[in-house]
Amino acid sequence: MKTRIYGRKDCHLCDEAKAMLSGVPAEYLDIATDRTLLARYGMRIPVIARPDGMELDWPFDREELRRFLG
Repeated sequence: MKTRIYGRKDCHLCDEAKAMLSGVPAEYLDIATDRTLLARYGMRIPVIARPDGMELDWPFDREELRRFLG
């Protein structure tokens, strides 16, 4: 698994988080396309998930994200 960002179309916070990940290979998953993802992440997006399964929920800034991704 690679770094993932869970979000939703037309989510300005998700767009902001994606911009923070610029240069980091990440897979974007739209939670609106999957009921399980929607139930799990619906109120938490954007969420960044590392390959080891650890997750960082919004709100976060660039420095927190950098530390999280190590």
